[in-house]
Amino acid sequence: MATPDGRVSVPGSERAALEGARALGAVPGDEHVEVTVIVRHNSRSKPLGSTAKFGLPAPAERNYMSRDELAVASGADPEDIRAVDDFAAEHGLTVLDSDAARRSVSLAGTAARMSAAFGVKLERYEHADGAYRGRTGPVYIPAELAGIVEAVLGLDDRPAASPRLRIGLAAGDQAADARATAGSFTPVELAHLYDFPDTADGTGQCIAIIELGGGYRTADLKAYFKSVNLKMPKVTAIGVDGGKNAPTGDPNSADGEVALDIEVAGAVAPGAKIAVYFAPNTDRGFLDAITTAVHDKKRKPSVISISWGAAEANWTAQSLSQFDAAFASAAALGVTIVCAAGDDGSADNMTDGLAHADFPSSSPHVTACGGTRLNASTGVIQSEIVWNNPGHGSTGGGISDVFAVPSWQTGKVPKSANPGHRAGRGLPDLAADADPATGYKVIVDGSNAVFGGTSAVAPLMAGLIARINQDLGRSAGFLNPLLYSKSGSTSAFHDITSGMNGAYKAKKGWDACSGWGRPIGTHVLNVLS
Repeated sequence: MATPDGRVSVPGSERAALEGARALGAVPGDEHVEVTVIVRHNSRSKPLGSTAKFGLPAPAERNYMSRDELAVASGADPEDIRAVDDFAAEHGLTVLDSDAARRSVSLAGTAARMSAAFGVKLERYEHADGAYRGRTGPVYIPAELAGIVEAVLGLDDRPAASPRLRIGLAAGDQAADARATAGSFTPVELAHLYDFPDTADGTGQCIAIIELGGGYRTADLKAYFKSVNLKMPKVTAIGVDGGKNAPTGDPNSADGEVALDIEVAGAVAPGAKIAVYFAPNTDRGFLDAITTAVHDKKRKPSVISISWGAAEANWTAQSLSQFDAAFASAAALGVTIVCAAGDDGSADNMTDGLAHADFPSSSPHVTACGGTRLNASTGVIQSEIVWNNPGHGSTGGGISDVFAVPSWQTGKVPKSANPGHRAGRGLPDLAADADPATGYKVIVDGSNAVFGGTSAVAPLMAGLIARINQDLGRSAGFLNPLLYSKSGSTSAFHDITSGMNGAYKAKKGWDACSGWGRPIGTHVLNVLS
């Protein structure tokens, strides 16, 4: 609906204040604000949103695009970029960057000018999780930009996501320092237990890791890889939207997430290069980090690991749509996306009594990674059940309230446990060790620690895919259609049939706690080859 001055709202841009937040007043007019404007695909574009085109053919039979080809086929029209540039000039905003491949234009200006340009009221809010700059209602644009602009991100800078990390033994704990934790594992041990192919180490691959805070110290990484008798992989930090490698010195901060991601992925695939994309923890920062990694022509990552997320209900529709579009672009390139499925059971840290799926793991273009509790002795798995450890977290999983059932899940996933029993994308797709009581040994901020959470499963799977890509001689790409095929679902996994995450129980076959179960690495390679 148009406003009296002829503006129209950006579909799906509506925001509400965080529950429990208190408005403190208007943001100072001279406060610096940066936004990313996402424009539509060009008129030559063929829809990338359908998973069917990345379906059952094995990777060797798939025709992936190059990044240059994708930019031509699905990037932004220069005229649309120019229209946003003209809009920015009219309102006194500065164009920081424009990227046709990513369909994005970054703008900067004062809060007063941003408010006038986009028809919003920016206020400062106080919340238990920290103060933030926010807005309510939709974002408005001139009528001539309707249909061109698909999203405007960054006006609201509330935290977009949380790390899917659980502490088993905190850094500095005497037992952790003594490395005496019963039942904890190194990624090298898990790769052996899970039968990851030992014919490759990830050489020739690049693993991208998305981080929304914290940082790593090179000294920690050197010490860690020495402790597991591996050569340290090459690790590069890439800043996005002002984000940077900035360790806090607190091992129980986001530093723990960063260390866990790098050390797990690097220990499983020590021959791979690791590219860590640091961005602010906002919807703008998160999306820009993902699109930067997807379209990175210098490092060309073949797999992207994401261990941050939030319940679908916490996202705007414009964010959900644009993240999923970025993941569809990754599929077209042959880039695999693995995402943590959440650490707060089927409720996903929501308090309304309903089941909630975590995003971005609920996107139908990613492989969602759930969690188990693993018991092993003398190099042999004794038991493995759904991770549900009261007081210490539980695997996420469930049925999406946003995304429809993908073709490859038809007839394979149940309906939602919520009233109305909606049919939707089911997650996770697979699961692996995530209980902090049987967690991962890491080194962070100079100390030994043990961490769990589905945060650990995503980089573990990223390392597996890097090994598989090396063995295949090309990218495995989008995994799910093959993994859900009859041969994949029955031979590539060890079924997890015991446990629950709240609303959903483990059972024979696929379930919303563990997906198909624990991947058997060499069998996954066979299915993909």
